[in-house]
Amino acid sequence: MTDPNAGTASPLAVRGIVAGHGTFASGLISAVEQITGRGAQFVPISNTGLCLEDIQGTLAQALDTTGARVIFTDLPAGSCTMAVRRMIRERPGVLLVTGVNLSLLLDFAMQNVDDPAQAVQAALDRGRAAMVMHGAAVAGA
Repeated sequence: MTDPNAGTASPLAVRGIVAGHGTFASGLISAVEQITGRGAQFVPISNTGLCLEDIQGTLAQALDTTGARVIFTDLPAGSCTMAVRRMIRERPGVLLVTGVNLSLLLDFAMQNVDDPAQAVQAALDRGRAAMVMHGAAVAGA
């Protein structure tokens, strides 16, 4: 008998780390959990009180402990992103996604694919598409 789940990522395994300022990461993960029940796929990391080297060490430890291959950060030029960029030079296969939003994280959480790059690309497309402006633009603003 063949396993119907063979070749698919477990919805319960840690697949990503979410890092950012304050409680940003835990807030996003909490929302993913409330909406999908799949918040356990992510580990939150806060940079509060940490220097760049401490952030890098914390993220490295989280990668080693969980086996996650994707790190989502809040700001493209923030300290978490800088720490990841330094770290991934020696960690081929680890992907960095900056500017994460809830739509992106929800899409990633709902995918059951083994290829992190494929999952990230689809999630990026969803995250970008979710950002829209409604209403009339104010002139001069």
